[in-house]
Amino acid sequence: MKKVFRRFEKKLKRDSTALLVIDLQEKIMPVIINSDRVIDKSVRLIQGFKVLNLPIFYTEQYPRGLGSTHESVKKELEGLTPINKMSFSCFGADDLFIRLEDNNITSVVIVGVESHVCVLQTVLDLLENGFQVNVAADAVSSRTELDYMVALDRMRQHGAEVTTVESILFELLEVCGTAEFKSISKIVR
Repeated sequence: MKKVFRRFEKKLKRDSTALLVIDLQEKIMPVIINSDRVIDKSVRLIQGFKVLNLPIFYTEQYPRGLGSTHESVKKELEGLTPINKMSFSCFGADDLFIRLEDNNITSVVIVGVESHVCVLQTVLDLLENGFQVNVAADAVSSRTELDYMVALDRMRQHGAEVTTVESILFELLEVCGTAEFKSISKIVR
């Protein structure tokens, strides 16, 4: 009998993947470690998702206190409406999980802050509800390195794929030589 070769089951698929940008807000970013990298990589991922025409959602935690989304990120999210939340997990963010399901989303890519609070709780709730979760380690962070590292470990232990922005974009592309590939290659440079 001939062996049947398969693709890796957890590879991101364009027809079922969305990006979730969590709480990249003006007033919290100054105290986040590597905040410039987090903003830069998040913007690049948003740009890539736009090139691929994939859905993007974003949240703001208590905007009255933490302000609105960072200007660089907000510029890339023009035309989208933030989902306001008071709960740490995006599970409590309006009807977000229902919207994901209604759009046949089975994989969610995560960027945002803080890794050990809102990001972690959202990842755990997404996993509990059967979503595949990919966390962009270079586009999430916390106020301390220890919180960031422990959160990544915990997310990985519970089944999240911890990866990078560039890896996510090329995984979604699958092939080179297309107009999308050229656009994304410029984004990641």
